[in-house]
Amino acid sequence: MKRLLNYFRINDSIGSQLRTTCRHTSWLSSVKSKQMAESGPKQQLYDYFLVLDFEATCDKPKQLDPMEIIEFPVVKVNAKTFESEEVFHRYVRPIHHPKLTPFCCQLTGIIDDMVADEKRFDVVLNDFNQWLHSVGLICGDYQRCLKKFTFVTCGEWDLQLMLPNQCQLLNLRIPLYLRTWVNVKKSYAEWSGVWPKSMSFMLEELKIKPKGRLHSGIDDCHNIVHIMKTLAQRGVVFKNTSSEW
Repeated sequence: MKRLLNYFRINDSIGSQLRTTCRHTSWLSSVKSKQMAESGPKQQLYDYFLVLDFEATCDKPKQLDPMEIIEFPVVKVNAKTFESEEVFHRYVRPIHHPKLTPFCCQLTGIIDDMVADEKRFDVVLNDFNQWLHSVGLICGDYQRCLKKFTFVTCGEWDLQLMLPNQCQLLNLRIPLYLRTWVNVKKSYAEWSGVWPKSMSFMLEELKIKPKGRLHSGIDDCHNIVHIMKTLAQRGVVFKNTSSEW
């Protein structure tokens, strides 16, 4: 009988500890949810964000080698209002694989006629430098910045992998301003505690209606802007997540 009473006392103690732990976990979750919902906008570290999302030649199951950029879209976003102010959008003619694969066309919505008569990447990059100067972000030497800005991508692929590979193909120097950026996935993860597996995941979790089609570079840019604006309204301050080369 004594052993039986001890058994119940021990289990009752364990049960009490478990209930306390569960209540504490629930409370932490509630506090985190409240913070995520109630944090208001804060001052950002930059004057402007340049949201970028390349599209490139590709195939499946065997990937093309080399891949080449075929869509170069950038949206200039005011860091105070998170409104889009200017857009740079060019399609780019690939050199090594001039005919797009059916897989690439289906994935990106880009067809041969959209790139066949366009400029090569080196010319488009120069056009982009001129555009940055025309919108008051860099000097005429294309090196010195007039405003504080940084690029924003969804993932590391665009500026950590694709741009360096493309520039290497054409023996181009990567501009200094393209060597640091914000990966919006990391910003989202730091805010929510959950790593977003895709742009679609963030849009769904933030209850944002997607614009356009997935893997259209310019549509993806606008969707990233919406994600940033929603996060900023909830207190996120965007910081560069890359390491300068």
